[in-house]
Amino acid sequence: MTIHRRQFLRAAGVGAVAGLAGCSLPGSRGSQSGTVGDGELVLATTTSTFDTGLLGELNPAFEDTYGMTMKTIPKGTGASLRTARDGDADVILVHARNAEDEFMQDGYGVNRRDVMFNDFVVVGPESDPAGIDGMESATEAFRTISQEQATFLSRGDDSGTNKKERIVWDEAGVEPSGQWYRAVGKGMGDTLVQASQSSAYTIADRGTYLSMQDEIDLTIHVQGPLQDGPVILKNPYGVMAVNPGQYEDVNYEGAMAYIGFLTSQRGQSMIADYTANNSQLFFPNAISEEPNLGQYVPQGYSAQQADSLTRADRQYLYWVDEQVPADY
Repeated sequence: MTIHRRQFLRAAGVGAVAGLAGCSLPGSRGSQSGTVGDGELVLATTTSTFDTGLLGELNPAFEDTYGMTMKTIPKGTGASLRTARDGDADVILVHARNAEDEFMQDGYGVNRRDVMFNDFVVVGPESDPAGIDGMESATEAFRTISQEQATFLSRGDDSGTNKKERIVWDEAGVEPSGQWYRAVGKGMGDTLVQASQSSAYTIADRGTYLSMQDEIDLTIHVQGPLQDGPVILKNPYGVMAVNPGQYEDVNYEGAMAYIGFLTSQRGQSMIADYTANNSQLFFPNAISEEPNLGQYVPQGYSAQQADSLTRADRQYLYWVDEQVPADY
């Protein structure tokens, strides 16, 4: 029998939720009377939003505005999506569009919005034993690392970063294995620390790397698209509410308030203004003169596919058809 979110939190307690994340909860203010939903909002999110300190800025402002208490569970994107599928979160903030689309198509997520983006970079020791510095192709860099059998640390945790890493290896035509390739099963911050200690290469989101640049001895060898690098290293973030049709005890009102806050002018300005080591870590993209309707619709969606979809898919797509122009 699945223990849903409210039962889970009452049984485990706040400290246990923090323990699951391996770190303290940002923005928790203790009990207070909430004005949205039940006054308590559980966010499952990727570690990069936590490790960079961004949520330490955003979540207290949200709590103060809405009189709510937030519980944040920072894991990799894959683990965050599984947490939400189990009904143990109200809203998710992650960065793996294909996995997000699957989550929506399976009927677990609703009302997805683009929030922000940055990019991935390939980092390693300044000595650059594989000789990849300045390469314009991430796949060529990965292929060279494997040929030289230079040490590479993978997060190995089904996170958005790990999913992107696998995409690059696949595009490079390499199945990494052997002593040179090590999966650490850690978050981005811990992986960067271990890579620095091991003089190893790894792939990292630029935001976490920049926020930790003074603590590690690693150099960017292959840039992402923010610095004219390959598009394959783009790193967009999206937010979704957990479908209240799946779990009646989720705080859907609170989730929608959080989505509204992140995508509002105030939230987007806070994201744009957040810096570390004098560098902007994330670039907001929820607001534009020409709305990007593709942010609401799974990639590759067409109405003609509806006949082969599950009932949950169809319920979602009926909503889409009402929101999106017929010729989109």
